[in-house]
Amino acid sequence: MHTVWKGSISFGLVNIPVKLHAATENKDIKLRQLHKECHSPISYQKVCPVCEKEIKNEEIVKAYEYSKNKFVVLDDEELEKLRKENEDKSVEIIEFVKLDEIDPIYFERSYFMAPDSGGGKAYALLRKALSDSGKIGVAKITIRSKEQLAIVRVYGETLLMETIHFPDEVRSVAEVPNIPSEDKIADKELDTALLLIEQLTAKFEPEKYNDDYRTALLELIEQKKNGEATVAAAEKETVIPADMTDLMSALQASLDRTAPTKKKTVTRKRKTKEKKEA
Repeated sequence: MHTVWKGSISFGLVNIPVKLHAATENKDIKLRQLHKECHSPISYQKVCPVCEKEIKNEEIVKAYEYSKNKFVVLDDEELEKLRKENEDKSVEIIEFVKLDEIDPIYFERSYFMAPDSGGGKAYALLRKALSDSGKIGVAKITIRSKEQLAIVRVYGETLLMETIHFPDEVRSVAEVPNIPSEDKIADKELDTALLLIEQLTAKFEPEKYNDDYRTALLELIEQKKNGEATVAAAEKETVIPADMTDLMSALQASLDRTAPTKKKTVTRKRKTKEKKEA
């Protein structure tokens, strides 16, 4: 498993060196865009609409748009300094709470936590303490220059860290349009709905669920590949400069001109040799 972060996490005076590994992966099938005519992959260029030219990476700066077409430019040095000031590799658990006190809307991404060198015993201690208390730890961590709020909990035999959104990153439900008011619901309608829920209630077993679209798309791709319904990108035609074409013509003409002369010379030499021998 690839390590995405390496540092330590602590609670009280206990310090645990750990590594983070992504606990989930995106299995979406990525489709390329091709030119319909020649099946070449489409490329995208960074172009300045004012200067009307392609821009190189070294010509690009980062900026924050505080109003329409008005920016505050930030230097790479400034951003790097700010990142280093806030990137503390030691993450302290701030407090412990119950998992059911956090609404799932806050959860963002999951990471497996593995003990680093010498951290096995402290790791096991935190895992046992969390398991017996029924609590989870709330902490802050900086990953890829972004400060994150996170929780640490037990998942199987592993400690799991899940980044969660800050409160101001979760939009207010008051902004959601067209929400109906609490209209009076007939008892018969409610009883029927509750009965339906009861009939469809089951134990959650994630292995029962599959991505049907992804499976069907993979099958379609395999069928087309096996049926040789494939295409290849056209090779870019190499344009020979005019002066190069003239040079090739001149060389070929020279070869054509010298070939017969060389043959006659050989014949003449051979005849001269025969006369001497006679």
